[in-house]
Amino acid sequence: MLQKLEILPGFNKQLTPTGAEGQWTGGDYVRFRYGTPEKIGGWNQLGENYLTGSARAQHQFVNSSGFKYSAIGTNRILYVYTGGVFYDIHPIKSTTTLTNAFSTTNGSPIITITFSGAHNINAGDIIYLDNFTAITNSNYSAANFNDRKFMVTTVPTTTTITITMDSAETGSGATTSGGIRVQHYYPVGPATQLPGYGWSLGQYGGTVAGEATTTLNAGINAVTTTIQLVDASQFPSSGTNYVQIGTEELSYTGISTNTLTGVTRGVRNTTAASHSGGDTVTNSSDYVGWGEAASGDYVIDPGLWSLDSFGKKLIALIHNGPIFEWDSDTTNATQNRATIISGAPTASRDMIVSTPDRHLICFGTETTIGTSTTQDDMFIRWSNREDINTWNITATNTAGSQRLADGSRIMGAVRGRDATYVWTDTAAFTMRFVGVPFVFAFSQVGTNCGLIGMNAAIEVDGAAYWMSENGFFRFTGKLESMQCLVEDYVYDDLNTTAQQLINCGLNNLFGEIYWFYPSNSSEVVNRMVSYNYLDSSSQRQIWVTSSLNRTTWSDSAVFGKPHGTEYTASNDVSFDVVGNTEGRTAYFEHETGTDQVEAGSTTAIAASVESGDYDITVTKEGGATLQGDGEFLMKIRRFLPDFISQTGNTQITLNLRDYPNSSQASSPLGPFTISSSTTKVDTRTEEDNEYIRFMGKTCHCFRINGP
Repeated sequence: MLQKLEILPGFNKQLTPTGAEGQWTGGDYVRFRYGTPEKIGGWNQLGENYLTGSARAQHQFVNSSGFKYSAIGTNRILYVYTGGVFYDIHPIKSTTTLTNAFSTTNGSPIITITFSGAHNINAGDIIYLDNFTAITNSNYSAANFNDRKFMVTTVPTTTTITITMDSAETGSGATTSGGIRVQHYYPVGPATQLPGYGWSLGQYGGTVAGEATTTLNAGINAVTTTIQLVDASQFPSSGTNYVQIGTEELSYTGISTNTLTGVTRGVRNTTAASHSGGDTVTNSSDYVGWGEAASGDYVIDPGLWSLDSFGKKLIALIHNGPIFEWDSDTTNATQNRATIISGAPTASRDMIVSTPDRHLICFGTETTIGTSTTQDDMFIRWSNREDINTWNITATNTAGSQRLADGSRIMGAVRGRDATYVWTDTAAFTMRFVGVPFVFAFSQVGTNCGLIGMNAAIEVDGAAYWMSENGFFRFTGKLESMQCLVEDYVYDDLNTTAQQLINCGLNNLFGEIYWFYPSNSSEVVNRMVSYNYLDSSSQRQIWVTSSLNRTTWSDSAVFGKPHGTEYTASNDVSFDVVGNTEGRTAYFEHETGTDQVEAGSTTAIAASVESGDYDITVTKEGGATLQGDGEFLMKIRRFLPDFISQTGNTQITLNLRDYPNSSQASSPLGPFTISSSTTKVDTRTEEDNEYIRFMGKTCHCFRINGP
């Protein structure tokens, strides 16, 4: 007799395939609607080019003239997308005009640029060159440099940098050149999250592997970046390395004779300080604590952005850096760059604009405005109402501050319908506007539920959802630990040293919340777990896992379709940065068509879904119905497909085994190809347990309602 397959929606990866009888156990690129699985929509690349680096934030808004914008912050450059074109609006940190500063070597693509003083530029930073007049003894011309961006290749000394051209020098080698202007982009950070070393927030009680020491050749103050050693021969000379002087950690990227180059002061949560000539300098690149190999107790955050709108202005914060504004309403706005907000803090972890009161709020910020060394990871500061330039607290304004108590650092914040949600690494808080004299009221609403990464939370219809190190949580007026049937799979697969890369997004077209995360074998985002808040119930919460990987995501509110970014960690040359080694980002519109369209090439999306084991139900004489538990032998003669909106073909495979711990039979049934006109598929098998796998590439939708 024919029997319907009653399979519950969502994936269950908490049980064995036999334990998950009557449930789906896995798949890829599928969602559940009305209780049945279907293939997700396709995506199409927007814009003609790739972006430099890895996108870390995305924010969409509309200006007063109705122009739609999408701001995209990568770990190197801040862009806006409008009218199908990307525009570079990244802020400039410094501008230097040089004369006769270029030198080249025949047969080499490397150009050395010499500054008259310390440049404070690091390898990987972006520079913009313009106003170039001429170069002699070279095949390069002014057109090779004018109005072009370059990624700095190396920093040989504090007064020189190198860049890499698209082709090698064929001239005798430039010795003189005309004038040129060098504009240094504000650095953002690395494309990946890097493991650090030490005990908690600093090195404590350990030793240095292969300990090499020397002394300072001369004294330095807290801002000196020319670090001269007596003997640097035993120190690593390539890549990012570290030394310890007293209680301060310094990073450097190269060595010129005995001088450290590409120096950054006060890293690894230490404070830059003055040191005297003769002080001990220790190699701390390979730190070992308590006699054990260093394993990343401390991590260096990737380059992150916080993006929001203040009226028609884009507000942009570099993680642990300054805040910028960009006015979309000005004439030729896309030709202008973001500029620093005067009077605002210069070092903050996160930022949002509160509504409807319109305060610019900084989290993990400075206790003394303008002094980055006073940054407190638990300190909150907000501007005067409707005034992003006024931060000093007076009796006549609403600027203010608050320090949270539970946790070691603020991880992130999300604007909600009636409150701002704030998370530390251990706890959750609400922040509500109450007016003067207190301005904001703070309430702790949860413990042991801190945010796992800065972008791992979202608010939907008055409820906050987030990913913690302890599972998935929801706050609807009360704290709830969410039942997640894929939780062990996700957390066992998570790269715990790259948690800041996790980002959460909403697809309101289908009632889905996404968390994109890096697996334990990846340093970049390559997995997704989703929760369907529309179709879930208290009895069955619907979760799905996928290999869909997006570093940022925006809902459909502005552009009508969701937008997402995908990072490729390769040395592909981007359209706008010469010598790029940071990889590239593609920008996609989602829920369009059935395939992936990138760079004009169309690729089918291979969606699949797989059930757990199931047994046959037997109806005996008299009408008694018995659910088999392996004791009944199934004879499958045929199955009847019942798909909705099928386009193209779907493949069905029946995998067989005798016992739960048995291996799959060497000869499964199928795959059977099902077209939209297939009425039945004849087959024969006799096994105790079966499970079924559906796959489709061009199939728009395969709702599975029956066998």
